[in-house]
Amino acid sequence: MFTHLHLHTQFSLLDGACRLGNLVARAKELGMTSLAITDHGNMYGAVDFYRECKNNGIKPIIGCEVYVAPRTRFDKDKVLDKEYNHLILLVKNETGYKNLIKMVSLAYTEGFYFKPRIDRDLLEKYSEGLVCLSACLAGKIPQLLLQRDYEGAKREALWYASVFGDGNFYLGGVLDGLKRIHDDTGLPLVATNDVHYVNKEDAEIQQVLICIATNKTLGEDTGLEFESDNFYLKSEKEMREIFADVPDAVENTQLIADMCNFDFEFGKTKLPYFETPGNMDHFEYFKQLCFKGLEKRYGKNVPAEYAKRLEYELETVNKMGYTDYYLIVQDFVRFAKSREIPVGPGRGSGAGSLAAYCIGITDLDPMKYDLIFERFLNPERVSMPDFDIDFCSETTAWRRL
Repeated sequence: MFTHLHLHTQFSLLDGACRLGNLVARAKELGMTSLAITDHGNMYGAVDFYRECKNNGIKPIIGCEVYVAPRTRFDKDKVLDKEYNHLILLVKNETGYKNLIKMVSLAYTEGFYFKPRIDRDLLEKYSEGLVCLSACLAGKIPQLLLQRDYEGAKREALWYASVFGDGNFYLGGVLDGLKRIHDDTGLPLVATNDVHYVNKEDAEIQQVLICIATNKTLGEDTGLEFESDNFYLKSEKEMREIFADVPDAVENTQLIADMCNFDFEFGKTKLPYFETPGNMDHFEYFKQLCFKGLEKRYGKNVPAEYAKRLEYELETVNKMGYTDYYLIVQDFVRFAKSREIPVGPGRGSGAGSLAAYCIGITDLDPMKYDLIFERFLNPERVSMPDFDIDFCSETTAWRRL
C-alpha cells in the first residue's frame, strides 16, 4: 500500500487548496487506508483532519512541514536570516505529538521571522517520537544538492539521521542526488508528492491562492509558481510509476504509516501542567495555600464553619480533578496583581468558592454574602468549572509587564 506523507490542506493558508471533506473522500475513493497532514508551520487543521479521516475509515497521521532557521531561531538579521528551509515531521505516538506541538509553538513565540521557525537546538531536544522526512525542494538537503554540494547534503542527511535515530529519518523525493546519498549511506528513501490540491484540474485554484498571498494577478510572476500541475493527490499506481526505479520508496510509506499510531483523546479535560515548588504534591500545595489564605482573610481565630466549608470545597475540587485549574488561575491572577494590573473582584458562580477567595482568585467574601459553592462546582454536574476573570483593558496597565 502507498500513503501520502507530504500533504497540505486548506490550513496551509493561501497555499494549500485541499478542502478536508473533498481530500478525504478522494483518498477513500482511491482505496487509501492512511493519510498524513503536513501543513506549513502550523497544526491548525490537525483535529478536523483527524476526525474527517476517522469518520471515513482512514488512518490519520498527524504532522507538520516546519520551517528551519539557517542559524538559530533567535537570529533575525534581514540578510543572514531571511531564508529558511522546510522539514517534514510526523507523529509516531503521544510523546511525538507533545514534542511537535512544543516545537511549533516555540517557532511562533521565539522563532518567528517572516515565518515561524525552529532550529537545530529544538530538533535535538524534541526529536523523540517523531519521523523526519527531508521535505520538498525547499528542504536543506535538496537545496544543497541543487547547489551541487553533494558532500554538504550528505553531511546534513547524516546529522538528521543521528538526531532522529535508526529508522526515523527518510530521504523524500526524486532527485538523483537523494538516491546517491541512499546508495552511499544506506539511509532509506520514501516516495512523496508534496500534495497541494486534490485533483489535477485544481492547479489553477492553488495558483489563485498564491496570487492572493503575494498580491499578484494570474500571469504575473509571484516567485512561488509551481513548475507543473502535478501536485495533486496521485493514486498508488501513479506513485509507483514515478518511483518505478526505487520501489522500496513506495513500500516505505506504508512502513512509516504503520509506525505512526497517535490518537487524540476527546471528552477528557486536559489542563496545562502546573509546577509546584520542589515538585510538591499538587493537592497538598493547594491545600496549604488555601489554609494560609483562610487565616489571612479571617485572622487566626477562624470560625469553625468556615474551616469546615473550606475542607468540603477542597475535597470536592480534589475529587473532581480541578486542583491544577485553581492553581493555574491563581497563578495568573497573582501575576497580574504583582504587576499592578487591575483585576476584577469576582464575577459569576466562581465568586461562591471560599477556596478561590482564600488564594486570591476572587476578592468577594462568599461567607459574608451566603454565596453557594455548588453553583460553581457540583459533584452531581460533571462539567468544567469556569472562573470569570476581568482584567483592565487600558494599555498603560499592561506596560508594567
